[in-house]
Amino acid sequence: MHKDVFQELEWRGMIHNHVPGTAERLSEKPTKVYIGFDPTSDSLHVGSLVPIMILAHLQRAGHTPVALIGGATAMVGDPSGKSKERNLLTAKEIQYNMFGIRKQLQRFLDFESEDNAAVIVNNAEWLGKFNLLDFIRDIGKMVTVNTMMTKESVKKRIETGISFTEFTYQLLQGYDFLHLFKTIDCEIQAGGSDQWGNITTGTEMIRKELGKSAYAFTCPLVTKSDGGKFGKTEQGNVWLDPKRTSPYAFYQFWLNTSDEDATKYIKLFTMLDRKVIEDLITAHQQEPHHRALQKELAENITTTVHGQEGIQKAERATKLLFGKSERSDLDVFTAQELSQIFDGMPQFELAEDILENGLSMDEMLSGVTAICESKSDARRALKENSIQVNKKRISLDYVCTKKDIMSNGIILIQRGKKKYFLVTVVKKPE
Repeated sequence: MHKDVFQELEWRGMIHNHVPGTAERLSEKPTKVYIGFDPTSDSLHVGSLVPIMILAHLQRAGHTPVALIGGATAMVGDPSGKSKERNLLTAKEIQYNMFGIRKQLQRFLDFESEDNAAVIVNNAEWLGKFNLLDFIRDIGKMVTVNTMMTKESVKKRIETGISFTEFTYQLLQGYDFLHLFKTIDCEIQAGGSDQWGNITTGTEMIRKELGKSAYAFTCPLVTKSDGGKFGKTEQGNVWLDPKRTSPYAFYQFWLNTSDEDATKYIKLFTMLDRKVIEDLITAHQQEPHHRALQKELAENITTTVHGQEGIQKAERATKLLFGKSERSDLDVFTAQELSQIFDGMPQFELAEDILENGLSMDEMLSGVTAICESKSDARRALKENSIQVNKKRISLDYVCTKKDIMSNGIILIQRGKKKYFLVTVVKKPE
């Protein structure tokens, strides 16, 4: 067991606030530490990675990570960090989302360890048993309204309006901690800095109800050096689910981080040892143009989240856009993946029967699609050898046929070095 895990988390920038005695408790003997995840979607996004990495570090240090899936609290909605009330989910939606989140957590946590296997619990199992009167009598009495009003998550929403539903959220989360403390001897809770009020409600309940000490710490919310919101792109959230964010887009998100952010992120989002990280940072500072830090960060976290197949696809996609590639490199991707890789590029549909007897390339470029402004423009481009079909340069007399349709149903046309066009071939309904 690593006794300096708290110091390790501090060095990585993962500690924002903590209850006195937390570091000492973590160094004494193995314990259980829980972090909650609300199943508001069937996938987590990169904003959830810091708490996940905290659990991974704690498990490596000999502690038992407990991932609490908020099956009950997701039906209420956490007001922390929110300017307005969230849409409430049905029990069926929550169950579906939980399944997806569990699969993603398995990428980071060992659920098969003989010594300290990770645990997943669902607070609907105990909170779902309460009726209204039980809740008011057994939970509501533990914390005064005065105390609840002082919590930052409530104070920020008072001005804009907060429903009773959301107001009770901290009681539910607080009770989660009390329940886990009593049933599985879980002594520590962690979470984002915006959760501090909810978390300390739990430590207060444990002290009042059981007369015992519980511990907690929070991690800072990740920010970008340019002031932009972390985990957001022009396309929206960066998800861990490859169907929502392709391995290529995920890889590029990390690869395109600034030098300042990469120096911070390499500590937060990888399990690399301190010496390795410090050497990487030093090497990067000496030769920043090589972007070694960004490359290691992108490769490391993409491999963790998407496996070897995912990183290979990401690197192949990068090669498609920025290096030399062939048709065989295109064939490994699905139509959806290619659409994500070439996001923002013009896309067209083409009926398969049009290719039955062959289609002249000037007609393909100017008639069927709008890649070229006219037939004369198309012929000029072909004469200049600036047109490629599926990464193969073609001439003026080239005829497009069914043989050009890749296994994913796509024909990729390129004009010049950077202009790509996706042509999706649609089969005639049988």
